[in-house]
Amino acid sequence: MKAGSNLEKVFESGKFAVTAEIGPPQSANPEPLTHHAKMLRGFADAFNLTDNQTAVVRLSSIASAVIIMREGVEPIIQMTCRDRNRIALQSDLFGAAALGVKNVLCLTGDHQIFGNEKAARNVFDFDSIVELQVFNQLRTEGKQVGGEVVKDPPKTYLGCAENPFATPYEFRVSRLAKKVTAGADFCQTQAIFDMDMFEKWMDEVRARGLDKKMHILAGVIPMKSAGAARYMKNKVPGMIVPDHIVDRMKAAKDPKEEGIKLCVEQIEHLKSVKGVHGVHIMAVAWEEMVPRIVEMAGLLPRPTFQ
Repeated sequence: MKAGSNLEKVFESGKFAVTAEIGPPQSANPEPLTHHAKMLRGFADAFNLTDNQTAVVRLSSIASAVIIMREGVEPIIQMTCRDRNRIALQSDLFGAAALGVKNVLCLTGDHQIFGNEKAARNVFDFDSIVELQVFNQLRTEGKQVGGEVVKDPPKTYLGCAENPFATPYEFRVSRLAKKVTAGADFCQTQAIFDMDMFEKWMDEVRARGLDKKMHILAGVIPMKSAGAARYMKNKVPGMIVPDHIVDRMKAAKDPKEEGIKLCVEQIEHLKSVKGVHGVHIMAVAWEEMVPRIVEMAGLLPRPTFQ
């Protein structure tokens, strides 16, 4: 075991893993996190805490992780390169590990122009691949990027994100391979609506043996409306939402129920794709639907370990 996290144990057991996302509040109030942790405990193996997602200022991912751990819920902190140089990244990794956080998802981060502090200066000292290399060197060799040796290195389970649908498509699996080499133990993908295109991506992933070197969690998003489907189709870079899905949501008498049904169907499909070791549920501002989706998809009870 690299870190001994619950997520790592689920993967090592060969069970189909479930992760989900909790969005920290845009305030200093911990109550929404406590509420969600109590509601979601037992319905996933670990929960992502986003790191100022879409460059909007929120309660920090590390502080959010500590808050949900108090409720017995395992976190995956997201750590972006947008807001931290190499000193801050390594310092926050030490800090998170010292607080008991075992899972870290390495991300480059959305540009600040998308958020609510457009005048902010970005950092991008590293991108996510170098971040993985640095964190992996710290945990395996106890050596900082500058060469200094650390007496007590962090025990960390490292993750990355990947988008099978971003252009140029022919480089996407090569980029995933770089993240494997850099030290990624697991990968959470962009939300998948085009199953045919995802399966082609997985064909290449398997052909290069990457599914044997890391654990792939396929991303899903339950949609609330046809408008949400159209927005993701037309406004979100690197996301493909086929017309038949937009039409299905538009024709639905109860779009929210249809969105839940569609998400469960997608999970059922993804469970059958060879090399997919779990799903990552991104119920954006709709976390209360996660227990229902997990139950309907036949993913309960979640495995437990001594």
